Parts: sequence; C-alpha cells; structure tokens
Amino acid sequence: MTTEDHKIDTTDPEMTEKFAENLARVEALSQRLMTSYSQKTPINPALEGPGQDVYMKAMSGYMSEMLANPTKIFEHQTGYWTQSVAHFMEAQKAASGGQVPKDSGSTDRRFAADSWATNPWFNFVKQQYQMNSDVLRQMVADTEGLAQQDKKRLQFFTNQIIDMLAPTNFLGTNPDALERAVETQGQSLIDGLENLVNDLEDHNGDLTISLADRDAFQVGENIATAKGDVVFRNRMFELIQFSPTTETVRKIPLLIFPPWINKYYILDLKLKNSLIQWAVDQGYTVFVVSWVNPSDDFADVGLDTYIEEGYFAAMTAVKEITGEKQLNAVGYCVAGTVLTLTLALMQKRGDKTVKTATFFTTMTDFSDQGEFSVFLGDDFVDGIEAQINTDGILKSYFMSRTFSYLRANDLIYTPAIKSYMMGEAPPAFDLLYWNGDSTNLPGRMTIEYLRGLCQRNELYEGVFEICGEKISLKDVKVPLVAVACETDHIAAWKSSFNGFREFGAKDKSFILSESGHIAGIVNPPSKKKYGHYLNGAPQGNPDDWLENATFHAGSWWPTWATWLDEKSGKTLAAHVPARKPGSDEYPSLCAAPGTYVKAHS
Repeated sequence: MTTEDHKIDTTDPEMTEKFAENLARVEALSQRLMTSYSQKTPINPALEGPGQDVYMKAMSGYMSEMLANPTKIFEHQTGYWTQSVAHFMEAQKAASGGQVPKDSGSTDRRFAADSWATNPWFNFVKQQYQMNSDVLRQMVADTEGLAQQDKKRLQFFTNQIIDMLAPTNFLGTNPDALERAVETQGQSLIDGLENLVNDLEDHNGDLTISLADRDAFQVGENIATAKGDVVFRNRMFELIQFSPTTETVRKIPLLIFPPWINKYYILDLKLKNSLIQWAVDQGYTVFVVSWVNPSDDFADVGLDTYIEEGYFAAMTAVKEITGEKQLNAVGYCVAGTVLTLTLALMQKRGDKTVKTATFFTTMTDFSDQGEFSVFLGDDFVDGIEAQINTDGILKSYFMSRTFSYLRANDLIYTPAIKSYMMGEAPPAFDLLYWNGDSTNLPGRMTIEYLRGLCQRNELYEGVFEICGEKISLKDVKVPLVAVACETDHIAAWKSSFNGFREFGAKDKSFILSESGHIAGIVNPPSKKKYGHYLNGAPQGNPDDWLENATFHAGSWWPTWATWLDEKSGKTLAAHVPARKPGSDEYPSLCAAPGTYVKAHS
C-alpha cells in the first residue's frame, strides 16, 4: 500500500460533497458528545485510581533502593538508554536501505497486523514500546522494601499504565485504523465518533463501551429461553421453576442461587450451553433464583436480608411446592459465599433443609483474593463507602468497570479501538451481552461483604456474625462439592481450595475445571472442550492436590450429576412423576424468565 494508492482527488464533485456531509456530521456529533458528557455524574476521585499511599510507597521503595544499591538503578537506566539508542540507529540504517529492523516477533495480538513487522516506522514504534514496557516492569520487580500486597498493587497499576499507552490505542500509531480511514475516505472515523457518542448517551455521560450489539438479543426470546414459570416473588427475588422434559424426575429438587452481580441467565445463555436446560433434561426439578436489580431504596439491605428474604424464602417455597423436606442447593460466586453463611446458620439452628450443597467458583478464604485484591485496599473501599453513602447503592457502572480493568486489553482497549477508531458495530455475542447486563448492589450488603469478608476475612477466622449468630466454616457439615476453575481471575482456585478445605463437612469433594470464571462453569458436555481434575477431598497444599489429581477429558457436569445421584438416591424410589411448575398455593405469576431479569440499571 502506498500513498499514491489512496490519494484523494479533492476536485471530484462527489468527493467534495461527501467531505462536506462528513464535516456536518462531525459538527452535529461533537455537539451531542458535549451535551452527553455534561450529564456525567460526578464520581468520588477515590474510585478513579489508587490512593496516594501507593505512589508514596513506590517512590519510597525506589529511593531506598537507589540509596542502598545505586548500581542496580544505574544498570536499569544505562541498559535502557543503550538499548534505545542502538534500536534507533538500527532502525535508521534499515530504513535508509528500504529494510525493516530485525524483529524477534511478538505473540501480542495487538500487533498482529503485517504493518507492525513490514513498515519501518510502525516496527520501530512497536519495538520501542515493548522496550519501554519491559524496563518499567523490571524496575517494579526489582523494587525492594515493599509488602507483598503493596508490590502486587504497584505491579497491577504499572501494567494498567503500560496497556493504556500502547501505540494501538492512538490513531496516529495504529496502522489498522489509519488504513481503514483511508480505505473508507474517513467514514470509519465518522462511524467511530457516532459509536462513541451513542455509548455516552446510553450511559448518561459515563463512558461504558458497548461490548455486544444490544439489539441482537431479547431476554426470553433468543437468550434465557429455558421454559418455566415464576412461581414466587418478593422484593428480593423471583423464583423460577423450569418445565420438565422427562417423564420422571429426581425426588430431591435442585435450587440454584446465582450471583446477584449480573443476571442468572449466564446459566441459560442458549440451548447448547444452558446448564439449567441440561439439568432439566437429566431429570432434575430445577428452581433458580432471579435476584432483583436493586434501586436506591435498597440501601439498608444487608447480607442478613439476602439470607432471610432470599435463601430461606426460596427454600421454603421449593419445599412447599414439591412437598419435599429437603433440597440440593447450588451457589455460584458471591451467592456461594452467602450460601456458606446460610448453611452455617442453619447448622446452628438445627435446620436440615439442605441435603447437599454445591459451590461454583466460591471464595470463603479471602487471605489471597487473587487479581481482585488490588481493589480491596482501604483507598478503594473507602471510596466505595463514600459513594454508597451518597447513592444508597453501588451502581453497576463501578462494578463493570472494575471487572473490565482486570482484563483491560480484552474488555476496554480492543473493543474501544474496533468501535471508536475502526467504526465497527459491536458483535452479536451472547456472553458479552450478558456481561454488559450488570446490576446494582445494595449499600449495606456491599460494605459488609467488602469489610467483614474480604478485608478482615472474618468467616475464615470463625468470627463472622450474621442474624445474631457467630459462625465459621466448621459449621458447614452437609455433604459438599466445590467446583473451581484453573485460570479464574476473580475467585482464584487455590484460594477456593484453601477455604473449602476448612469446611466442617466429613463428606466433601473438590473439582478443578480447566478455563476461567465463566467458561470453566458454562462448559457443556456436547462441546468436549475443557476437562477437569479429580482427587477427592481438598487436603493439604493445593499444588500437591493437583499434582496427584487425575485428569478427565470433557465437562465436569456429568461428574457432578453422578455425585448428586449418589447423595440423593439412585433407585426408582428416588424418582417421582415429572412436576409441572407451581402448585395450588404457588400459581404461576408469569412465564420464565420473569420480570426482574429484564430490569436494567
């Protein structure tokens, strides 16, 4: 591609007219942009970045290292200078001969375009950026005198700066975007500006990048399609009972508590990967809690409210609808953590409603919160508490943004480049649609969770108080199975293992699935994609457990179903005629997926 190939004839009447139209669009879009941005809600600065203590500790550590070991600092600097100058000279020499400097290649998907390897200018920019990134990471790695958590936070926010300053994020140093602009005579930039303005307008001035085509999905029509009915509703949740597809079903019903961060239909995205539909097809009577999306009048809702008006109310309804005295319970992520609180409380009260419990990617030991720990310092939590005192809730915007920064290149910069620089429409991708359909969190519950469970680790320490009782992991004694995911960046599997190991149950099994927080759980057998590891109960060190575990190809779902059958009875006596949703006392209120799941933040 040469400049001559894309030379624009400014004397062409059609080109002149198109240029004038685009100028007019730019002016109109710019006015809309300023109007929408002016509506942006003021945000506590404490939620915009780490506190000053991170910078002070970093500077103090660096200065101490400079005084104690100046040779190391000079080596960093002179090594970087030498490498940069040599690279510049090599690039100049190669360019003068019409060549490209030697490039060791890169597996970084951001630099996949041919221009990064074949164009001397872009190749120079790429390699210099990589050198800059390497020296920054090395400086942080070599900084001594910092506590482990402080160093982890410093590394995380340094990487955030490195990712933010990537040349791909700027039009002048992004060959894909520049070539696209020339090919479309600037139309891609106009379309990108329109995408930007639409995102700002859709979120009242807050920039939230659309990851998926919002018009491509309708909840209940082509997503969240498992058939069933809402059979109970209170202010906290709607209870959905799904329609059977088998002549008989297991006697013991299955009650699933999904997290109230995002919506329940992560377990029912589409027919092919719906865990809910799969469980129904295996002959289980399946109930799912669809949590309300809280508004500001939920400010005083706490963890105790979720237990009493959520878990206990749902369990009561399931028992009365099915006529059974017991049920099998499932908790996913934060809902698994609160299921743990609920089971411990039930043990204290002598309540035997739950026959078995299953935990998906559940944290109960927060001594190491994985990658999420960088947001659990007092600087951020204090900021969250201040924002909650103003709003009454933690708005979904903050949680969505936090999770996105854990995977900034995948969930922020790459989508922004495609949408705003390339002018592309967001893809019709069900998982990304769900990811953007986030929820608010009640104020009191959020602070109780962050302070008591995450920061002080009171459940693991055995001093957490809920509903008038002091509880611990030792109080959970029903048969248990936990499923963790090998590359989970939200609930690190080793932390899940360590917490689960301390549960008081004599009968407990641990399953380690390949992949991450979502893909490791939403892993249907038909895909034959991710496998899982088994080694009985969690004992000793998680690394030792894994080293001696047996790998099994394919989904863990059938393994879990076998476990449930063994705990609930395999014989014909353990089956009953298929149950239609609801009962005389619990008539259908509406068809699944209900009304709460359709409420947007």
